[in-house]
Amino acid sequence: MNPLGRFFRTEADTPPPGEIPGLRGAPMRTPVRTTGAATGPGLWPAVVGRMLTRQLWIELYGLPGYSLTLKGAPVQAFAATPRDFRPAEPAPGKAVVDGRFILAGASLEAAAPEDPWNRPSPSRAFATELHAFAWLPSLMLQGERGAREAVRLTLAWGAAFARWSPFAWGPEVLARRTLNLSCGARRMGQVATEAERLRLADILGRQGRQLLRPPGGIAGAAERLTAAAVAGCVLAGKPGVSLRRAALRRLPGALERTVGADGGHASRSPEAGLELLLDLLTLDDALSQLSEVSPEAVRGAIQRLTAALRLLTLPDGRLVTMQGGGPSTPARIAAARAHDEAPAADLHSRVVAGIARIRSPLLTVAADVAGPARGIWSGAACAQPMALEIVCGKDRLVTGCGWTPRAGDRQGLRLPPGHSTLTLGEGSTGEPLGGWKAELMGHRLIGRPLHVDVQQRDGEGAVWLEVEHDGWVHDYGLLHQRRLYLDQRLDELRAEERLHPAPGHKDVIRAIAAPYAVRFQLEPGVQASLARDRRSILLRGHSGRGWWFRTDGPDVAIEPSVHIDEGLTRRSLQIVVRGSARTDSETKIRWKLSPAGSGADPT
Repeated sequence: MNPLGRFFRTEADTPPPGEIPGLRGAPMRTPVRTTGAATGPGLWPAVVGRMLTRQLWIELYGLPGYSLTLKGAPVQAFAATPRDFRPAEPAPGKAVVDGRFILAGASLEAAAPEDPWNRPSPSRAFATELHAFAWLPSLMLQGERGAREAVRLTLAWGAAFARWSPFAWGPEVLARRTLNLSCGARRMGQVATEAERLRLADILGRQGRQLLRPPGGIAGAAERLTAAAVAGCVLAGKPGVSLRRAALRRLPGALERTVGADGGHASRSPEAGLELLLDLLTLDDALSQLSEVSPEAVRGAIQRLTAALRLLTLPDGRLVTMQGGGPSTPARIAAARAHDEAPAADLHSRVVAGIARIRSPLLTVAADVAGPARGIWSGAACAQPMALEIVCGKDRLVTGCGWTPRAGDRQGLRLPPGHSTLTLGEGSTGEPLGGWKAELMGHRLIGRPLHVDVQQRDGEGAVWLEVEHDGWVHDYGLLHQRRLYLDQRLDELRAEERLHPAPGHKDVIRAIAAPYAVRFQLEPGVQASLARDRRSILLRGHSGRGWWFRTDGPDVAIEPSVHIDEGLTRRSLQIVVRGSARTDSETKIRWKLSPAGSGADPT
């Protein structure tokens, strides 16, 4: 059975001329190039290798007798009830009880005794969440009726997809389904018959054992092994012990490769670090129920990820939305930090996962000060050199487009125009892999390595942050330097964008006037009004407090843009400062952000 069914695409792959990808009817002045990345010679060995290994696993795991290799000794009971620390809303679960699945912005009717497994999904994102059992935590909030419906749906899935399939048993989907099923298994067993309980344990055990086998690779290994270890805590007896020990034996190495010394995730996605932390907290809770101490590697990873989360959480209670990570929710972040008893630290001068944070009493600025992840870790990476996010009070004013893997059909928003940074021409410092190669390798970000230099200095009542990258050197011979000066007494941010010839390239690149655009993507709901001087813009966030954006750029405009929220596209605005930069000389664009009502406000 095909777990996906027929896909219905609500958005065109290629937008009509003059429209923003992912949002019909929204015009734009500067085109956003969609994926068309060329495959360099260094990638071809990986492509060929993936083709061969992928086909090998499909042929092997697709054999009629393969499922027998996943069978373990019968499990008579469940040993632990792991706690999933992610907050769950009851409404989606109530909808499932009523026969309606609402996932990834789409819905599917499948009232009992029917089930969603034998009908087409409205989208690939919907199918992913459906087969990952993303609906299960909410369904378990519906009491005994919800638990009985969870048993019915799980057994129906097991009957339809007992045999391995590339999608339903894919590494990422399998890991999420195993963890969700593990957290609900014991409560489901309490309302199930003995035969149903044995079948539930068998389904969980098979999936846990599959997680220990290829394919999967290094990226995502920590998440898969964590899910397998949690399943091993739930299954009672020798089968559970064997699964748990096998996963815990391999988990330290995976965590070492995934979690850096500063607590940043190897993908550089703040959201990926948050999700791994929540998984590890679930594992720690499950082990404690068995009176077992978590391995040192697990405890150390929890500590590092928690410390990183402190910096990557902005004053509005949400995450920095950089490198393919979404903002998450304040409740989700609070749940991940509930165990954190460390006092609030001075966060002025720390850098985590290549993201620097500077702040004053009212202003908090997060800046991307490193190149995007490369290779297998770059599946959600964004070409956003020196991108900014700015929170004024608790209003997030300047942000990025919010792209995450949940918006996989909007790959063009991973390019520089989708973020608060400077672009030259219509080029990009990297592009997602597209076409059949993306289907095989994932939407990796490919391109030349990006070298970033960063300097930060703290002074009396002020902090300086200077960042420079070479992403435009090959095409234009220019380095881009962004200088930030945060006056902590006045809550004023002053900045300078500097384009200057790279040493040794002045005579190589012909002298031309390259068009530039400095973008400031605004949070949805932020109001922007252009003053009569055509150089100043009044910004108001959700609190209503005003902030003035001023610049000496030659052309300042407020233009429509888009923002991705939980995979859905929302309308937003962007400030765009345009001009031309000569490739044989220096160009400077200055701008600042200050509170409104200072007495020197423009009219």
